[in-house]
Amino acid sequence: MKVKPLFDKVVVKALDTEERTGSGFILPSASQEKQQMAEVVAVGPGGIVDGKEIVMQVKVGDKVLYSKYAGNEFKVDGKELIIIRQSDILAIVE
Repeated sequence: MKVKPLFDKVVVKALDTEERTGSGFILPSASQEKQQMAEVVAVGPGGIVDGKEIVMQVKVGDKVLYSKYAGNEFKVDGKELIIIRQSDILAIVE
């Protein structure tokens, strides 16, 4: 199944978190903080949103940092995805 976001929405997939600390300790998943870095999976077309023209700045494959409480999580074909507004993206990581 393919997800096609509308307007200024972006579908991202959270990147895997490190399971070890710098000193080599293994962290259980319950103690790990939610990762805020993700890879862009799909991008909406932009357009007029709330009376303002939105030009999409991200593209599929970009790695991005997004706001901590942004978006909605859902599963598609067993994959956990997050849909966020472009305005919740803080930076593109190169």
